[in-house]
Amino acid sequence: MSLRTMRMWLGAGLLAALATTVVLPPFQAVAQSQDDAVSRRLKMKVPPTYPEIARRMAITGKVKLALVIAANGTVKDAKVIGGHPILVNAAMEAVKKWKYEPATNESSGTVEISFEKQ
Repeated sequence: MSLRTMRMWLGAGLLAALATTVVLPPFQAVAQSQDDAVSRRLKMKVPPTYPEIARRMAITGKVKLALVIAANGTVKDAKVIGGHPILVNAAMEAVKKWKYEPATNESSGTVEISFEKQ
């Protein structure tokens, strides 16, 4: 192999490696309380996983959910009030794993999950 061929091969390989290397900014998701927030104390909060496509597209924003908490403290139902469609599923999956303090009956309220750059 000639030196010229080797340089072309290495240059193309390096260019391909650089083209496929993507540095993504760090993102986080944070749940915030609202005026009509769930009144029960949260015992276990599972943070949402930032969707990879949202990360690549640098999508940030808030997802607002209406929750119904069962008497035993599990999230019985969650409905989307608003938010970016790409972020909604991640927020829904996370809140369905949350656990609240047990109570004598069901309760309801809203939570807002913020997806933002760190």
